[in-house]
Amino acid sequence: MQDFVHLHVHTQYSLLDGQAGIAALVDKAIKNGMKGIAITDHGNMFGVKEFYNYVSKKNEQLSKTDGSRLFKPIIGCEMYVAHRTMDKKEGKPDQSGYHLVVLAKNKKGYHNLIKLVSRAWTEGHYMRPRTDRNELEKYHEGLIV
Repeated sequence: MQDFVHLHVHTQYSLLDGQAGIAALVDKAIKNGMKGIAITDHGNMFGVKEFYNYVSKKNEQLSKTDGSRLFKPIIGCEMYVAHRTMDKKEGKPDQSGYHLVVLAKNKKGYHNLIKLVSRAWTEGHYMRPRTDRNELEKYHEGLIV
């Protein structure tokens, strides 16, 4: 499985949807010979610090045995994209939205992803943290959508 990397994985931080712990996911992926894994929890990045720290710890161990096999933590989020715009909050049509996996490909993308998710919670929240196409266009740099 060396050429396969999961790019859409929910952890226990995807409330009511994911149940896998971050350490168990990373350990299983390494055991299966994967080069990395992405965590893409629903509408949040609650597990990012734990994920990054655990992978860093595992990479310290791996570098002592086989420095060429370092594991890549891919940071992402499965975002809710509003059917209309994130400021519309009128009844059933605006309650949810489309699901969209967004991955950070570099530091700029990581910062833009944080911005998108934060604004989804503070500006776009209506039943769920939502973003919209305008926000995605504004903060697209460094992201894989």
